[in-house]
Amino acid sequence: MKVTITDIKQPVEAELREFEQRFREDMRSQVALLDKITYYIVRRKGKQIRPVLVFLTAKLAGDITDSTYRAASFVELLHTATLVHDDVVDDADERRGFFSINALWKNKIAVLVGDYFLSKGLLLALDNREHRLLSIISTAVRDMSEGELLQIEKARRLDIDEAVYFEIIRKKTASLIAAACAAGAASATEDEPIVERIRLFGEKIGIAFQIKDDIFDYGDSDVGKPRGIDIKEKKMTLPLIYTLNHVTKAEKRKLIYIVKNQSDDKVKVREVIRAVHQKGGIAYANKVMNEYKQQALDLLMRFPRSEVRDALEKLVHFIIERKR
Repeated sequence: MKVTITDIKQPVEAELREFEQRFREDMRSQVALLDKITYYIVRRKGKQIRPVLVFLTAKLAGDITDSTYRAASFVELLHTATLVHDDVVDDADERRGFFSINALWKNKIAVLVGDYFLSKGLLLALDNREHRLLSIISTAVRDMSEGELLQIEKARRLDIDEAVYFEIIRKKTASLIAAACAAGAASATEDEPIVERIRLFGEKIGIAFQIKDDIFDYGDSDVGKPRGIDIKEKKMTLPLIYTLNHVTKAEKRKLIYIVKNQSDDKVKVREVIRAVHQKGGIAYANKVMNEYKQQALDLLMRFPRSEVRDALEKLVHFIIERKR
């Protein structure tokens, strides 16, 4: 049976409705332009995987509290801020079929809006003395920034090996998903080993999530971004890293030359994509992704069977099996 996000949300459906109302309140400001932009952002909200993780992991660790709602709001504010800033950095006009904030209101406003969301999250934690939450989220912000900068640094030299790749995606992508899980757990229990186990669960699914995204770039499905975009941006993802390690020296030089110097040539990009498929890069990335999926499930299975644990298990499968 196909798992949907609605199935996964079911154990925390009432809490998510309450969260959406509180989140809209948290987003309000005294500036009409800002309210107009936040209304646009809230209206185009996605699957809300991170708030769902906060509520499910809180229930896994104990009971949902007011602290849980604040954690979900902070995580969503941070996630929104990073998406707005990412679109500026990437000079992106669209995100998942909608115009980006910078496309509609220009870069200066987009940067300020992202800063505003981050400050709202920080104040939400500080005003309510949520120091544990502040520590969890601040660590994620630091890791995300380091991961992005490390990727930019390595893209210039194209010298990323698997160890560096995993360090980048652990920080850049998995850290926020891990933080959502840790924040949810910490809002419901002070048992640090439990919080750490749930944080690690989030990190594993975050890494699997990013590998899935990397695989999409070499596929044919519509995933909201053009095929080959990672190559165009000179990103060394797992399928390509594996391929470069399993071709002749001459083939490796040729592929690296294309990525470095001909990434705007669609014919050349297709040549790289073809090589990645033929040399087993996609099969290898799928294998590694499933290993992380299993590690996440192993951590989850250490908790007693419950409706919430079942929902989190479905979420793991949903992340791996998603089509976009």
